[in-house]
Amino acid sequence: MAFEITKVDVWAGEIEDHPGALAEKLEVLERAGVNLEFVIVRPSTGLPGTGVLFVAPLHGPQQARAAQEVNLRQAVTMYVLRVTGPDRPGVGAGIARALAEAGLNISGVSAAAINDRCLFYIRLETESDGKRAAQILTAKLG
Repeated sequence: MAFEITKVDVWAGEIEDHPGALAEKLEVLERAGVNLEFVIVRPSTGLPGTGVLFVAPLHGPQQARAAQEVNLRQAVTMYVLRVTGPDRPGVGAGIARALAEAGLNISGVSAAAINDRCLFYIRLETESDGKRAAQILTAKLG
């Protein structure tokens, strides 16, 4: 089974750090039919009591409106590749090495493996870097 490599738009926004804050935002997205495969919350270094929520994917105007309703915005300065395929030992190291050898910096990564599948969300610094990375990974992983 081959790997699938696609660009994905990530949505991000501030989230308060208290019980129920994440549930409230995700429930609004759920009501709009959003089926998330990527949810990350990180503490905000500049604002105590807050964090940053990242989600993907969203599809269509109804889902975009729901995201905006909970103060999420498309992270237009982030170029993110979604890489999914069969899991095997060393796949992450191989991706990192291939991009490093091409002189591309990975500015963020989130990854998981479940059963025999792996999923990577890889943030590159620019759109041109992202396009080059997609070409390199397509050639390497097929």
